[in-house]
Amino acid sequence: MFKEKSGFSVGLFYFCFMNLIFFDSAERVHLLPFTFTRPCAELRIGILTISEKWRHHFRGAACFYHTQPYLHKKFPLEINEKDMLINGTICPTAQLVSEIMELKPGEALVQNELLIAACLSSKKELDEENILAHYQRKNAASADFIQVKRVWDIFSQNGKAIEQDYELLSKGRTSATLNATNRTVNPERIFVEEGARVDFAIINASTGPVYIGKDAEIMEGTIIRGPFALCEHAGTKMGAKIYGPTTVGPYCKVGGEVNNSVLMAYSNKGHDGFLGNSVIGEWCNLGADTNNSNLKNNYQEVKVWSYASERFVKTGLQFCGLMMGDHSKAGINTMFNTGTVVGVAANVFGSGFPRNYIPSFAWGGAHGFETFQLPKVIEMAKAMCERRKVAFTTDDREILEHVFLETKKNRFWEKQ
Repeated sequence: MFKEKSGFSVGLFYFCFMNLIFFDSAERVHLLPFTFTRPCAELRIGILTISEKWRHHFRGAACFYHTQPYLHKKFPLEINEKDMLINGTICPTAQLVSEIMELKPGEALVQNELLIAACLSSKKELDEENILAHYQRKNAASADFIQVKRVWDIFSQNGKAIEQDYELLSKGRTSATLNATNRTVNPERIFVEEGARVDFAIINASTGPVYIGKDAEIMEGTIIRGPFALCEHAGTKMGAKIYGPTTVGPYCKVGGEVNNSVLMAYSNKGHDGFLGNSVIGEWCNLGADTNNSNLKNNYQEVKVWSYASERFVKTGLQFCGLMMGDHSKAGINTMFNTGTVVGVAANVFGSGFPRNYIPSFAWGGAHGFETFQLPKVIEMAKAMCERRKVAFTTDDREILEHVFLETKKNRFWEKQ
């Protein structure tokens, strides 16, 4: 890469005037229910969402999305010639970023038949197959990057992602100081942002880094074993027990016992109960003493519902818990079986184990389901957003309206 006399990279200077366009690859359908309500690049893994990771590497670049048409009002698309098209399921590494910055218009960075990125030569060239067929291919030098291809990748690769994001966010910076009430192991691997409040906690970073975000709060008696990320304005309740690799996304609250799970944002597990090897979307709530199983009684491989195959598929994992889409809720004492998938805006309650695939807009539990009608869902979503002083927009409402219609075929109790 050519350098100016100042030492500033010409490639980076050029890139800052380009857009990043994140495209949903063919993996998008395998990442439902989370991609019902967001592009692939807005999935959180590690500390940051995938798009936030790329933004940190390419500061100054505007970001857009080549995603489902019904998502475009909230996640817009703007195309210019020579923009950079990025696979929204792939997390950046320094090596990938360096190789992408070297791309010229009409060139694509690939690994076998996987399109990682392409420098567009025309506004019309957004089709993945067309780019693979006609662009000049440059082979990626390293395979050491994370790709989120299945929903369980979000928790199973979360440890590696926390490590990468920790280095990205802490490099060249000094952590805020924890007060003397806390007890730490390997404190040099604990990074605390300004405004975080931590008192009488036990934090063990010998098994992985611990990141505590801006204005986050760790209440008294919390015990943490890394890798762990508590994002901005998130919090733990008193006496919480958290095993890594776990991410508590922005504005989330967690209590009880949590192990190797990701809560994306604005979701609550505020009480006792176990959450393990799980992914919880945005605006979810798990009632007091909600528990999920993450291991089958016979210790066999866990299967989960696949929206792509419309059947249960093997995960290759012995431990796999709960996958819950945005705006879904669980009442007190709810029990989720191993490998349960819950769609968008479901409300699950009652005794006994409900089925391990619960469609979007379901209302009920082990005793059976009816449809959680859209007006009530909108009312609930508005109320939860208002509690957090977040606007529930027309775009948000229209996304839920679309998902309600799209998922009608999955609600087996409705007359089709």
